[in-house]
Amino acid sequence: MYQSRLAYACSKLCVNADKIRPKQVNQSGKNDMDIYMSWWTELVGQDYEWFWNVGIALTLTLIAGLFWRMLRKRLVRLVASTENHWDDVVINAIAVPVNWMIVAVGLTWAADITAAYYDKEVQTSISIVRQLSLIILAAWAMWRLINRVEEKQLEGGMDPTTVQLVGKLAKLAVTILIILPVFQLLGISISGILAFGGMGGLIVGLAAKDLLANFFGSLIIYLDKPFKVGDWIRSPDRSIEGTVESIGFRVTRIRTFDKRPLYVPNSVFTSISVENPSRMLNRRIYETIGVRYQDAHTVRGIMEEIREMLRQHEEIDQEQTIIVNFNAFGASSLDFFIYTFTKTTNWVHYHEVKQDVLLKVMDIIHDRGADCAFPTRTLHLESMPAELSGGSPGGPGVSGQSVTQG
Repeated sequence: MYQSRLAYACSKLCVNADKIRPKQVNQSGKNDMDIYMSWWTELVGQDYEWFWNVGIALTLTLIAGLFWRMLRKRLVRLVASTENHWDDVVINAIAVPVNWMIVAVGLTWAADITAAYYDKEVQTSISIVRQLSLIILAAWAMWRLINRVEEKQLEGGMDPTTVQLVGKLAKLAVTILIILPVFQLLGISISGILAFGGMGGLIVGLAAKDLLANFFGSLIIYLDKPFKVGDWIRSPDRSIEGTVESIGFRVTRIRTFDKRPLYVPNSVFTSISVENPSRMLNRRIYETIGVRYQDAHTVRGIMEEIREMLRQHEEIDQEQTIIVNFNAFGASSLDFFIYTFTKTTNWVHYHEVKQDVLLKVMDIIHDRGADCAFPTRTLHLESMPAELSGGSPGGPGVSGQSVTQG
């Protein structure tokens, strides 16, 4: 029994020994270790200079990015301590584009190194991509700078219309300056475009005359400044009234008082008259008031007291004209008018002041024992029937009677 078990163990040991013995490769006579060593020798013997150069380029790009990050933080702290706010604007505008410029230069540099080892014809395309990337990122930085300057000027209280005009023209100039070198890099002839510009400009001008009229209309608005964003305007020639929300190169958006947006082509403003109540210095109170004819003896005193009340009123501009004068003999009233100006130009406050003035006028009239007139008619009858005069039926009528009807 023991002998059989010993024989079984010896057989298993022999099998395992065969498994760990180096395998033979067919036809070569080499084992697996020899093959691996041969592959490693061949791999190490190849030229990997491009790989190390790409690694160096990417490492330098990373170092440049970290250096710019630290430098930007230091610059932000430095400019924050100065009284000049424009350095803050510049740093905030160029910070992000410069980051992407470093990335673009590093990646195209690594791609250029790789192409030099494998496909040198691709190097020209990589160079074009690098230049296009830098041009576009520079344009982006300029646009950001223009936006930051606009925000700063608006915070300083500068006219929004002027700020928007200068900003749009600056962005247009930057766009044109960017397009020209981009065309040059892409191999598009600029001289051909300029040659086509004469005839093309004529064709475009005829086809888009309304668009050009609106564009020049916007320039007139920007230069003459009949209104600006936030002004309340109205036109007696057109059904235009509301608050200006924006002035574009093509249309001006106005918010009417019932909260509807109204889009008016800018060319319209060159041919209509425009009122701008927002630029009023004062608001006027001009009212005609009638007193009953039976109160004629109180009219003079009423007007003098009203005039004195206006001179003492704190909301009435004493430097402007104040008139309280008898005006006309009305059909059923003795009319006098009030002509004065309030200090405020606010629409709501103006009506509050006007209400206070008119209520005080009514109190003065009542204090004098008089009253405001209302439409009446007096009929003079040559003779009145006896039934109306109180006489006996059939009796003679009464002549020369007057009847007043309200």
